[in-house]
Amino acid sequence: MPESEPPIDRARSRASRLLTVVDRGTSRPLVALIALTAVVAWLLVSTVAGFPARWETIFQTLVAALTLTMVFVIQHTQARQQAATQRKLDEILQAMPGADNSLLTLEHASDDELRATGESHREIRQAALDERR
Repeated sequence: MPESEPPIDRARSRASRLLTVVDRGTSRPLVALIALTAVVAWLLVSTVAGFPARWETIFQTLVAALTLTMVFVIQHTQARQQAATQRKLDEILQAMPGADNSLLTLEHASDDELRATGESHREIRQAALDERR
């Protein structure tokens, strides 16, 4: 059963809503098939026409523009999803008794602090695994 999509929040900016709609639309398998079909059709027509230089330039320009646009679309939607996930994890961490609340600001930590926290948690995980054995 396919997942139902959440409604788009009207309080967000129009640009953000548009990028989300584009991301959702372009992530469909049908869109990939349409794009693949268009590329194959373009190649067939170009072959028949003798690969005109102008057509090749247009094709390359379109591909570059679409690629650049999709980079921004994907970056925007992933950043929003990551921020939402981070807020949810922060809430879970705050709600857990005995949790290390210093982890709430870990994304602002220095590389050394992040590395030290990782090593500390690896040791905690290893100790938990050793206890189970």
